[in-house]
Amino acid sequence: QVHLVESGGGSVQAGGSLRLSCAASYSRYYYMGWFRQAPGKEREGVAAIYTGTGSTYYADSVKGRFTISQDNAKNTLYLQMNSLKPEDTAMYYCAIQTYAGTGRRPLSEYEYNRWGQGTQVTVSS
Repeated sequence: QVHLVESGGGSVQAGGSLRLSCAASYSRYYYMGWFRQAPGKEREGVAAIYTGTGSTYYADSVKGRFTISQDNAKNTLYLQMNSLKPEDTAMYYCAIQTYAGTGRRPLSEYEYNRWGQGTQVTVSS
């Protein structure tokens, strides 16, 4: 059964913006994050948020351009992406941690145990 559903991906020109959404059906989660993977490349952590305090974490490549946030009322995770670059092109996945993990590597895929199906983001020059 699908418990995480991403949306908001699409095609945009360089410099444009997109907002990704991830609807979560789980009642408890500690970290929520966004990851991306381009063809031929390793999956990388993009942004994460610790739900208890709202602390956020970003990959150096997206700092100042991307913003992760959550809407508790809607149980939804967002990734606002501004000033998009062609190198941002990838399949983007949302993920959550439903257990009390160590929380020492919020941008590591190994901290997460539930994943969405992904949404494609394509940025043209």
